[in-house]
Amino acid sequence: MLEKLFRKKSIDKILADAEKGYGDHGSSLHKTLGVRDLTAFGIAAIIGAGIFSTIGKASADGGPAVIFLFIFTAIACSFAAFAYAEFASMVPVSGSAYTYSYVAFGELVAWIIGWSLIMEYAIGNITVAISWSDYFTGLLSSIKIPALNINGINLPDWMTMDYLTAYNGHQHADALINAGKTYENLDNATRIAHNAWITAPKIGSFHLVADLPALAIIIFITWLVYRGMKESRNASNAMVIVKLAVILLVLAVGVFYVDTKNWDPFAPNGVSGVLKGVSAVFFAYIGFDAISTTAEECKNPQRDLPRGMMWAIIICTVLYVAIALVLTGMVNYSLLAVGDPLAFVFDQIDMKVMSGIIAVSAVFAMASVLLVFQMGQPRIWMSMSRDGLLPKSFSKIHPKYKTPSFATIVVGFVVAVPSLFMNLTIVTDLCSIGTLFAFVLVCAGVLVLQNKPDIKRGKFKIPYANAKYFIPVLFVGMLVMGFTLYKKETTAFIWNTPAINSPIKIITSLNDAERAVIKQEITAEQAKVTPVENSVDAEAYFNSLTEQQYQDFIDKSAIDSTKKYETGWNLFKHKIPMWIFFFLSIAITYFCITKNLSLIPVLGLLSCLYMMCELGISNWIGFGIWLLVGLVVYFLYGYKHSKLNVEKIPQ
Repeated sequence: MLEKLFRKKSIDKILADAEKGYGDHGSSLHKTLGVRDLTAFGIAAIIGAGIFSTIGKASADGGPAVIFLFIFTAIACSFAAFAYAEFASMVPVSGSAYTYSYVAFGELVAWIIGWSLIMEYAIGNITVAISWSDYFTGLLSSIKIPALNINGINLPDWMTMDYLTAYNGHQHADALINAGKTYENLDNATRIAHNAWITAPKIGSFHLVADLPALAIIIFITWLVYRGMKESRNASNAMVIVKLAVILLVLAVGVFYVDTKNWDPFAPNGVSGVLKGVSAVFFAYIGFDAISTTAEECKNPQRDLPRGMMWAIIICTVLYVAIALVLTGMVNYSLLAVGDPLAFVFDQIDMKVMSGIIAVSAVFAMASVLLVFQMGQPRIWMSMSRDGLLPKSFSKIHPKYKTPSFATIVVGFVVAVPSLFMNLTIVTDLCSIGTLFAFVLVCAGVLVLQNKPDIKRGKFKIPYANAKYFIPVLFVGMLVMGFTLYKKETTAFIWNTPAINSPIKIITSLNDAERAVIKQEITAEQAKVTPVENSVDAEAYFNSLTEQQYQDFIDKSAIDSTKKYETGWNLFKHKIPMWIFFFLSIAITYFCITKNLSLIPVLGLLSCLYMMCELGISNWIGFGIWLLVGLVVYFLYGYKHSKLNVEKIPQ
């Protein structure tokens, strides 16, 4: 049985299956894409929420030095892109990392990666749909037409967000208000979520909260993808032109308002501040690999796919770095923790017209990301169906539109329904970990195949450098740095030193009696300096303290010690992914020395694995549960119906 689980498909067989189509009509896909189209698809997928939203929070954490995080992430993605490009040149079919893993590792791993890619494309699109809804509703609210007595089109809050966000916002608001914060002083996102919960229609005790704009855009994009690659390509190219024009306009105008004093200090929160935005910045790069799912629709995939991927990453990195420098130069980095940083900085210099243009372009940008991701998932399912791991319907090609029609409709439902109810943070992290897992396996796949002479090579091959001359030195260097420059943090990590909880975590964990105690203690501390006249706002007071003052206050407080610090297993469990990374790094270093592995895919594997481990234990648990569900599906259906099992295809 073990041999059957890891049975592999030859490249010749995969190409033959793709040519036959395995659809009900026995037809293949339209070959309409060139390198410019592929680059445009890559830009369409990459430039979305990253440049219009998450760049703000990352800049607020890292300051102007966030540009180094964008460069680091781009380099990590480039290493993975080299691996994708070599596989895409070797196996130019639509299955992306799924098909590549079938060649390198065998059926079980291929299924696992295909299942995890649902997290990148389908669940990733839930994230983008929710973000698009936020931009769209913000744009509607900014429409003002005095002649028609229109002062903003405002949809009810319960109609513009998911159930979990509204519920959690309500609970969060109640905790902060009970801790002394007034409703008016709540942050805008918490206030809106709280209002959505209390104003939502009810069915019994159930609050009817659903993100309807997200549903609407998914229906439209699914229809567009269903209609054909040519239509999708034209729409994508048009949206890319619009958002690139707006970004260049932002740079051209914003550069004249840059004050270089805002770049000092360049890294206000040090390396830890810069690295704090790893997951957000990585999410900004997700999508370049979606190009590989269009391989069968390329005119010359072996030449154009590698070029399209690399050009997309290079262009987007230059734009990300330029935008980050302009944003942090126009205003102080600490002001950028907002959802719409590009519009925000122009509001700060009173250029409302630019803010409006940016809001419109953001809607186009997010729609183009939706388009590329919604196009990728059906093509992966189509490849899995050709191999017998999914029902035959998923590989059905529409006789007129030449698209995987049934798979496209199913993806529409898979994305549309959860986008009504799911929380943005949950789906963002799941999307990131599923994507990074795919990147890790693709890099590992190149390493597995590098010394096999019987593998047919494509026109593109990763430049070879022997990793044994670099990786051991890098590993030792990182250890030395950890025990010298970052000795305090390293020893705290190793010995599991208790870590103080954040103000928000402490406040929201307290009961009413404990909140009263905290208020009394704060009042007593404030009275030492000045008479206390106003009500106490615990969160605001804690945030006004220095790190040492905050720790001293919490140490002296009478509240339960278990709510002050995270200790023992509760603290250690969050470190498990990094321990996994450490031990895997040792193993990879050993194989570099003994197997003469190629440097670039090794660097891709290590950097993507590191970012994967930064996502935290809760995301690993969620990802593990997702993979277990996938294994159940595989053994109930895929294992028995696999074409390698049914037809006894020779290797």
